[in-house]
Amino acid sequence: MKVLKFGGTSVGAAQRMKDVAKLICDGSQKIVVFSAMSGTTNSLVEISDYLYKKNHTQANEIINCLSKKYEGVIDELYSTVEYRNQANAHVLSCLNYIRSFIKEQFTSFEERIILAQGEIMSTGMMNLYFHEIGFNTVILNALKYIRTDRNADPDSTYIKERLQCLLKKNADAAFYITQGYICLNVDGEIDNLQRGGSDYTASIVGAAVGAEEIQIWTDIDGMHNNDPRIVDNTSPVRYLHFEEAAELAYFGAKILHPTCILPAKVNNIPVKLLNTLQPDAPGTTISNDLEKNKIKAVAAKDNIIAIKIKSGRMLLATGFLRKVFEIFELYRTPVDMVTTSEVGVSLTIDNPKHLVEIVSDLKKYGAVTVDKNMVIICVVGDLEWDNIGFQAEIIHALKDIPVRMISYGGSNFNVSLLIKSSDKKRALQALSKHLFDS
Repeated sequence: MKVLKFGGTSVGAAQRMKDVAKLICDGSQKIVVFSAMSGTTNSLVEISDYLYKKNHTQANEIINCLSKKYEGVIDELYSTVEYRNQANAHVLSCLNYIRSFIKEQFTSFEERIILAQGEIMSTGMMNLYFHEIGFNTVILNALKYIRTDRNADPDSTYIKERLQCLLKKNADAAFYITQGYICLNVDGEIDNLQRGGSDYTASIVGAAVGAEEIQIWTDIDGMHNNDPRIVDNTSPVRYLHFEEAAELAYFGAKILHPTCILPAKVNNIPVKLLNTLQPDAPGTTISNDLEKNKIKAVAAKDNIIAIKIKSGRMLLATGFLRKVFEIFELYRTPVDMVTTSEVGVSLTIDNPKHLVEIVSDLKKYGAVTVDKNMVIICVVGDLEWDNIGFQAEIIHALKDIPVRMISYGGSNFNVSLLIKSSDKKRALQALSKHLFDS
């Protein structure tokens, strides 16, 4: 069985939904994961924000806008009054449920319920459309089988048992539809897998059923070797190792959510990144197979902050780095890059929420300098240390661009370089010209 995931843009309009249906209806049984219609989750976040602020009028206005948007899509999607009425009733039920939280007390519990409604609406609409065109589809409610544990990780045993039971009960379905992103937490409350979590859902489901393949359908023909918004003439990378894809996803390639990789990798299930606008394009295949001696792609991660701690006490001292990293652990702030010398350590973060407190605590151990508006450039491929020349090629490409930090050796698949944001475009173009165009 295959697992197919379609993102928000793939179901963002009535015609896109019809095009997706043609891709799905090929006679084979499969599980299809749908995100919310594009723009919906942003609207739900905005509604929640207004409800936190007790601005009930504005929250209600956004709900009304959503209602009009969905009415227009429904009118165009269905050809019969019967199914239009059913779809309108389904969407209205979800929107009225959201309206029920327009009250004085609003917490994160209610917010998570509201955020789940986007996927519930899109899967209900797609299920009705498949019924209208003659397919016996069944919705597998993600809230009935996807649960996270106390560490917010998927409870794989629970998921596998519940999902297999649901599939057995509905064995005669043409294929199955389920919601991406949403789940229950360990306390049985509605929760989610964070933004972009529909990719994660597809990988979790694929692992639970032992899928032969996981397909992530989006609006670009695979993962490109550079950012096509910045660099001209980029090309899709046809094959990536799971580790290469994970590095690219973490360091800025938006097509794939970083968390999607692990369940598929552990269960050795290939993941394909495909394009709904060009369904015949080969896209990108991600697997445990590695193409040796090859640089695959470049990505960039924005809004990086570099922090340098310089201290004579670090020289020959034990425990210095532990004390430094305990500060970042205290404020739950992940670190991306790290470089050290005899008397200093430089590192980067992408979350400025606790920057003031972190810097204040670090000053107990040495002089602290902070550089904002930085970018991490990530070069990915088979970068084993004995592959002679690759590091020199990367550095040579950036010979005219000042580099603040270089991190190499922590992974066999990645060299990371920290530069100023103002140099990002020039750096990406130089790397493409030097590494790929030649």
